[in-house]
Amino acid sequence: MDENEILQLIPHKKKGLLRIVFSRFGMAFLLLLLELMVIVAFFRWFGEYFKWLTVVQYVFAVGMVIYLFNCEMDATAKLTWMFLITLFPIPATILLWYTRTDLGHRMTMRRVNGLIGKSKGMLEQDPEVFADPEIEGSATDDLCRYLNRSGCFPLYKNTEAVYFPLGENTFEKMLEELQKAEEFIFMEFFIIDEGYMWGRILKILAEKAAQGVDVRVMYDGMCEAVLLPHDYPQRMKKLGIQCKPFEPLMPFMSTQYNYRDHRKILVIDGKTAFTGGINLADEYINRVEHYGHWKDTAVMLRGEAVRSFTLMFLQMWNIDEADDAWEPIAKGCKAERSDGYVIPYCDSPLDNDKVGENVYMDILNRAKTYVHIMTPYLILDNELENALKYAAMRGVDVRIILPGIPDKTYAYALAKTHYRELIHAGVKLYEYTPGFVHAKVFVSDDEKGVVGTINMDYRSLYHHFECAAYMYKTSCIADMEKDFQDTLAKCREVTPETIKKEKITYKVMGGVLKIMAPLM
Repeated sequence: MDENEILQLIPHKKKGLLRIVFSRFGMAFLLLLLELMVIVAFFRWFGEYFKWLTVVQYVFAVGMVIYLFNCEMDATAKLTWMFLITLFPIPATILLWYTRTDLGHRMTMRRVNGLIGKSKGMLEQDPEVFADPEIEGSATDDLCRYLNRSGCFPLYKNTEAVYFPLGENTFEKMLEELQKAEEFIFMEFFIIDEGYMWGRILKILAEKAAQGVDVRVMYDGMCEAVLLPHDYPQRMKKLGIQCKPFEPLMPFMSTQYNYRDHRKILVIDGKTAFTGGINLADEYINRVEHYGHWKDTAVMLRGEAVRSFTLMFLQMWNIDEADDAWEPIAKGCKAERSDGYVIPYCDSPLDNDKVGENVYMDILNRAKTYVHIMTPYLILDNELENALKYAAMRGVDVRIILPGIPDKTYAYALAKTHYRELIHAGVKLYEYTPGFVHAKVFVSDDEKGVVGTINMDYRSLYHHFECAAYMYKTSCIADMEKDFQDTLAKCREVTPETIKKEKITYKVMGGVLKIMAPLM
């Protein structure tokens, strides 16, 4: 099948306001708006006919504050809810109840947790790897015990890790590896957008599907809002590709909209896997520029550790499948060149375990010399902020590279609210002047590194499905540190003087929005 035939089956999306209004997203938005109008009308009626409303509101406020003090919730989030309940006791209480009961996605939660529980023992830890003298007694063995307690994340040795400092490098290697596929291609991405990047990939996927390769594509359901038509899976089926959205937008109020699949996973034949910050859209490879130069990163794994990414993909793919199929997990191989150790892991918002944040804090708390970080967002809870400050105050060189040109003004303003305290504690902050940093990278002490999808904000740490690869003493750690230093050379340092000169709009916006940060 040539490229023109593919384009006829998958026509380019129509842009503009009319497409949004008459799309599934537009209809869902209108129905949600109608629901909100009904709720507002109810409260107006309630306030007019119930003379004891003030007393009831006061009782609600006191009761909810007591509840918040005793529930499991981040301390910063508790303060936000207390503020809202003080201002709007009954509406805020109902909103809190709505978010805490997880209305609308309990079935998904049961299914996801059930699949994770069912597949937890499918990948066993090799005792010889765990007993390796380099691992036994190191910080990595403790982290591995924690990760295997929270999920199914073994420590692997027979794996090669290759780091890519730009989306363009990653894309070219993806195309090369996709061409080698013989058995299956599994793709799970937060965003898929039609254009040059996706067009090149889709052509290979269609060719491989025609050759009998099992091709599966999964994207987050919010893509249907503005990027892909709701019948995209049916169009892909004509190419022989299995395709589905995760939690598509539905016309009813549900907390499922809060839990998005933010992961980026590509697995080929159980032999090769990619993860990192890049999505499948042209801005990630700088074919188009919206916010200056787009700085992104990824890592490619070859070898036994790929099995963990195969498992992660199947856990999500099987959510709405009648029969669970796990056979591809058995596919795998030892790397031809292997050095160091790798632990692929993921994080689910449907349990009470903040895996992504805990791995980051483990690196910060155990660092001896330095921790160098690249992240697009800096919206921190108290625990992570304290870990950053404590590491710096005990003499660790903590440096963070952030965007110089933001993609979201509110996120940029919120990040700046942390600047003063972090700098005062000794954390060094930098902004990437050529454009936007979308990389999610931790590198420490020339020994440890993380590349994945996990931002340093509430959405990634609390509300999204995420994934990453933790690496210990792999040769690509040096490449990660070199990339950090090369990127640092293109940054401006944030100082107390630059903070004083910051635009008043950012200061005001950040101060106001910080009250609501845990809900954003």
